[in-house]
Amino acid sequence: MRSVLVGVAVVLTGLLAAAFVWRGLLAMMVMERAALATFAGDPIAELPDGLHVALCGAGGPLADPVRSGPCVAVIAGRQLFVVDAGSGGARNLVRMGFSPGRVAAVFVTHFHSDHIDGLGELALQRWTNAAREAPLPVYGPEGVGEVVNGFNAAYRQDAGYRTTHHGEAVAPSSGAGLVAAAFTQPAMGESRVLLERDGVTVSVFRVEHEPVAPAVGYRFDYGGRSAVVSGDTKKSANLERFSNDVDVLAHEALAPQIVAILNRAATATGRTNIAKITDDIPSYHTSPVEAAEIAEAANVGHLLLYHVVPALLVPGLDAAFMDGVHDAYAGPITLGRDGTMLSMPSGSSTIDLSARL
Repeated sequence: MRSVLVGVAVVLTGLLAAAFVWRGLLAMMVMERAALATFAGDPIAELPDGLHVALCGAGGPLADPVRSGPCVAVIAGRQLFVVDAGSGGARNLVRMGFSPGRVAAVFVTHFHSDHIDGLGELALQRWTNAAREAPLPVYGPEGVGEVVNGFNAAYRQDAGYRTTHHGEAVAPSSGAGLVAAAFTQPAMGESRVLLERDGVTVSVFRVEHEPVAPAVGYRFDYGGRSAVVSGDTKKSANLERFSNDVDVLAHEALAPQIVAILNRAATATGRTNIAKITDDIPSYHTSPVEAAEIAEAANVGHLLLYHVVPALLVPGLDAAFMDGVHDAYAGPITLGRDGTMLSMPSGSSTIDLSARL
């Protein structure tokens, strides 16, 4: 028996040694299969017909290893839309299996840098991944044209290089960059339909993020299902109004009791600039409990917290972040991170939670 065990151990050792020696070749074989599967597949077609909300960025402006800059992907039928384009959003779309080449339009909530600083990369990847012949439409309130023009100017030389190198068939010069689709911010109590196509309706309403203005949220309706994306806002009765009876509310959340820790540390160490910022920001954001109160009052089906501030870097801070939330809202709540997805199949009342990262 001992000799058999020794023999097995020798064989296993030999196999492990061979695997180590040939690890590069084995990795290349695995990559070959993975690349074929990736390019042949269509993850959007594999989803059930309906409305899907996925976080391509669940964080805010602070560095967080599991929450990139704010970015919300909304899949309605076979159409892919993006609300805001924070840093890392385009790359997370790829990691989640959704090609940026499929993005039909971006909807910008406001012009804080963390909500727009990934626009250039998203537009580039959309263009080159699908040989797009027209620029990426960017819907936003007045001022979006200035943002779009700035990104187009910054990427103009790069676009020229790529068309020259790859040719018009692969990188059509007509498809580079962004094109602004500006609208006037609706008055309080009013919403406006921005897009109706292939069964999906996208409407916009005002939120409260002063001194940042304009600032808006968006509602998506498709197949009898609905979702609202808040953008940045303090607790808003207007947002509550237009979130009434929606299946999913993706709402920003800032935990003031955790931000206060940063404020005390900054004050104690003489970091007066950081102390001022951390004293200011709770006034124009919504706490997790306030977001839960909105969800309860609006009879929301599922509350998805995103734009999570501050970064939850210490184990257990998620519990502190969610303190009191379940007391304020009786429905299901998800503390989002990159890759979180909620699916709402058409003709159903179910809301399915999954993680794509």
